[in-house]
Amino acid sequence: MAKLHHPHTVGMTSKMKLHPVGAATRRKLEKAARNAAKRAYAPYSRFRVGAAVLMNSGRIFTGGNVENASYGLCLCAERAAIAAAVSAGERLLRAVAIFTPTPVPTSPCGACRQVIGEFGRDALVISICESKGRFETRLPELLPESFGAKNLARRQRKAVRPRG
Repeated sequence: MAKLHHPHTVGMTSKMKLHPVGAATRRKLEKAARNAAKRAYAPYSRFRVGAAVLMNSGRIFTGGNVENASYGLCLCAERAAIAAAVSAGERLLRAVAIFTPTPVPTSPCGACRQVIGEFGRDALVISICESKGRFETRLPELLPESFGAKNLARRQRKAVRPRG
């Protein structure tokens, strides 16, 4: 039984699996993402995005994008939802649904993909939009060979201790 090397899965083994995400749960997640978009703060772009994350506990957390006049400080809906889950003590992400006010589904940006990967390396990613368009995939398809804790562990082993 190989140990998983991830900061949020300490003590877990490779036999631990994420619970599957059924059709009813997917619909609930999508509805939550649509509702979250209504609460987004997007006074500059008017591009209201909503996200809902399903954690392994079964709890769903939502977030809307939060814009700022200094555009670089904006917070995407996906990261807002994940921050809410982490603040509630959750650590293992099963799925994320993202709603965008577009005619075709939009996938998460690179920063969001990286943050999703921190808590759900094999998370289901569902993108929905104003039309009936949708796509589903797993995070490794969107972010292959991602940077993560595995990359830091090697560096930490080689760290030089200060002389005292």
